[in-house]
Amino acid sequence: MQCAVYYELSLKINPKMEDIISELCFENLPCEGVVLAEEAYKDLEMISTTEGTLKIFLTDNADIKDFLIEQRELLKSRGFTDEDLGSWDYTLEEKENQDWSKKWKEKWDVTHVSDKITIVPDWIEYSPKSSDEVVIRLEPGCAFGTGAHATTQLCMLMIEKYMPRGAKVADIGMGSGILAICASKFGASFVYGCDNDETVIDVACENALKNQVKCTFELNTADKITEKFDFVLANILHNVLAEIMQDLKNIMNSGGLLVLSGILDEKKQVVLDSIKKCDLILVEEVHMNQWTAFVVRKK
Repeated sequence: MQCAVYYELSLKINPKMEDIISELCFENLPCEGVVLAEEAYKDLEMISTTEGTLKIFLTDNADIKDFLIEQRELLKSRGFTDEDLGSWDYTLEEKENQDWSKKWKEKWDVTHVSDKITIVPDWIEYSPKSSDEVVIRLEPGCAFGTGAHATTQLCMLMIEKYMPRGAKVADIGMGSGILAICASKFGASFVYGCDNDETVIDVACENALKNQVKCTFELNTADKITEKFDFVLANILHNVLAEIMQDLKNIMNSGGLLVLSGILDEKKQVVLDSIKKCDLILVEEVHMNQWTAFVVRKK
């Protein structure tokens, strides 16, 4: 960004909600980056932390108050409580542009999801440690999803564990395309990704090209898909998963697997009830940092 100033929004949140709130900011504000939990150390001990304050870097002085009121009410209508969300007290400061984008990028580092999966921000030099290491290079752009969050990592671990080579794969709500790219690198024969946010399509396509994999990305939703898949990924809010569970089942082949993520531990029963209602078979429940993912099978 070449303008002389930028705007720094500091928002008090429940740290567990950082992924969800960050995505809302990317989708609805002129947002170029977010930072959570800046920490200071002395003699190997942490002496201060900003945990619980999300810093959001904006290119314009947007109408923040109305945005926060609207989005908070939206999340509460989807089953989140005030305690789940945090206070959302905020400050908005105009600051001189001192290459703030570099400050944001410094917060992202190489992420080793497993012994075989490594996520590398595009601006970092990295050499694979072994011949079978799956390295995914990523430029988040306006699409949220850098691979650092537990919900994304849970999905990737389930791809590594459960996805058959040669599978036909769908990623519903693909964002940056990271899960689709991961599936392709693990040997999927065909990978389709869709999202209801048109701004992420070009970012996902660029990320696939960067990683030299072929994926089909488009603006779409699960209820409009007519193809069938062997392996389906859905890393979305718990209430949305519950609402579209039947649609997800409908695009699965018999015996196919579905990975459901984006679920706070305390909200998992909502998704479990929907799994049961749709007569899907629970294969595994996995947890990471207060987040839950499910792997289910279609009979």
